[in-house]
Amino acid sequence: MSTIKIHVLHTGAVCVSPDLPFGGDHCNPIKASGIFQPRENRLWLPVSVYLIEHPRGLFLVDTGWARAMSPEGVFDKKAQVKSLGSLVLYEVNQGQVPLGECVDEQLAAMGIKTSDIDAVLLTHLDCDHANGLAQVKDAKRFVVAADEVRFASKLTNRVRYNKDWWSMVELDAVEWNDDKGPFGKSYDLLGDGSIQLVNIPGHADGLFAVKVVAADGRFVLLFSDGGYAAKSWQEQITSGIAADKEAQKKSLAWIREQSLDPMCVESLANHDPDIEPHVIEL
Repeated sequence: MSTIKIHVLHTGAVCVSPDLPFGGDHCNPIKASGIFQPRENRLWLPVSVYLIEHPRGLFLVDTGWARAMSPEGVFDKKAQVKSLGSLVLYEVNQGQVPLGECVDEQLAAMGIKTSDIDAVLLTHLDCDHANGLAQVKDAKRFVVAADEVRFASKLTNRVRYNKDWWSMVELDAVEWNDDKGPFGKSYDLLGDGSIQLVNIPGHADGLFAVKVVAADGRFVLLFSDGGYAAKSWQEQITSGIAADKEAQKKSLAWIREQSLDPMCVESLANHDPDIEPHVIEL
């Protein structure tokens, strides 16, 4: 197999209560939302996406924010509320995308058209992962776990998810076809084990990590919101927003196991403030 390159890109930032990423086992959704906490205590965290240059195609992991969130490249409350379709979500997480940092803008700077993308891999359907689908609507395929589509469709999750974020594309809701990961549920994207979508539920039912594996067994783990930083798996800190805390803890233990594997080249959370944009080669 030829070299695989993974481009770690930041598509703006998100501002949240510290309890949302690092609230721990006893945090509840109200506390994690930060609605009743001082604004000055909030954290600005990066919103990452990943471009995988693979011998068998180009694969984009998540989409980050849409340009409509931040039309002039600066924080814009009115535009964000309209883009998200929710004042509640705005209260929970503010976002901004400097000009040139939307995913399609960064791809264009690399000489890549959105129509060149063979598949967009949506780790889950939260706003900071799926709101930017409008930017890459010309991609060839949009892969999401069927478990996540079912989870997003629940009446209890209407505040969290907005179908308008993905209404302009046809989602390919896949059922698990392999048995990797903490719950024995995964999807072998290419049929050769080189890109594995591994179910790590807890934060959301259909959340998956993307494990990119080289021919020699070395791998990179992109664990999305399975944890919010390296300290999440190092200290086993669960996040404040969880559909199932016990599942989240089991998933986090698996992320730790994978991250400590000698064959693991890098293990990356989507919102880790210590991670800078860079390129990984396998």
